[in-house]
Amino acid sequence: MQALNIVVFQHDPRLAQALASTLSLHYHSVHVAGSLEELRVEIPRHRADVAVLDVEASHLEEVERLHRAFPRTSIVCTHRVPDEEMWAAALNAGASDMCPACDTQGIARSAELSALHEQGRAAA
Repeated sequence: MQALNIVVFQHDPRLAQALASTLSLHYHSVHVAGSLEELRVEIPRHRADVAVLDVEASHLEEVERLHRAFPRTSIVCTHRVPDEEMWAAALNAGASDMCPACDTQGIARSAELSALHEQGRAAA
C-alpha cells in the first residue's frame, strides 16, 4: 500500500464509493467528498496528494481554481466519455490527467503517476 492521500468527488455516490474502494486497495488514505465545497475542505484536511474530480459535476474553471488553491495536489479529472479535446482542455486548466469515470484501474494508475511526478517536482 502506497502512502498517498486521495480525495474523490464524483456526482454519482455509488461510483464515488466504488472508486474509493478500488483506490483504497492500493493507497494509504482515500476519502470521498459529497460536494465540491466538501472537496475544497477535504484536500487540506487530509493533505491530499491527489484529488479525483468529476468534471461533469463541476467545470474546468473549478479545475483551475483547485490547481491555484492547492498547487501540490495533483488533479485527476473523470468524465463519462472523455475525448481528446476535453483531455487537452483539462490539462490546460491544471489537471494531471483525465480518465473515463468507469476506469477505476486507469484512475488509480493516473493518480499514482501524477503524485509521483508532483513529489519529484517538489523535491527539485
